[in-house]
Amino acid sequence: MGVSKGSVFRAIALTAVAAGVAEAVSGCAVSVPKGIEPVTGFDAERYMGTWYELARIDHRFEKGLIRTSAHYSLEEDGSVTVINRGYSEEKNAWKESEGKARFLGEPDVAALKVSFFGPFYGGYNVVSLDDDYQTAMVIGGSFDYFWLLSRSKSIPERKFRQLLRIAQNLGVDLSRVMVVEQ
Repeated sequence: MGVSKGSVFRAIALTAVAAGVAEAVSGCAVSVPKGIEPVTGFDAERYMGTWYELARIDHRFEKGLIRTSAHYSLEEDGSVTVINRGYSEEKNAWKESEGKARFLGEPDVAALKVSFFGPFYGGYNVVSLDDDYQTAMVIGGSFDYFWLLSRSKSIPERKFRQLLRIAQNLGVDLSRVMVVEQ
């Protein structure tokens, strides 16, 4: 019994699709950007709760949103539930998304991967955190992702500028950073 051309082409196509999916998934491997050191001695329980976004590099998933915040909850299995929220003036509505974060290694190192879309993860690296867990800077899996977070909706201007200088010294392009209206 012979093999038809159609079945050969289907087999080749399916192999190509499977290879593409495998490449895409492996391409989603999360690592810490070169030159970045996540905070060590990290206390996940102290980090939990609500953080307000004071500045960010804008992306399509946050485009046009103001009054943005993130709420983190530590789960029994060590993962973190993340609820991001922001207000769209254009749509006169709140936008909310829920995700799950997991530590890349030990939980005392603030290097995590977070997913809002199934098996696809992005980096979440806390690179600066004050001793009182009141302000934090986060860089994603690359320098295209940056957030300056605070427990309060505003901080003194001097502290804000100091944190942006630290971000710049880490390699963040401040010309891409926008201040978030809270």
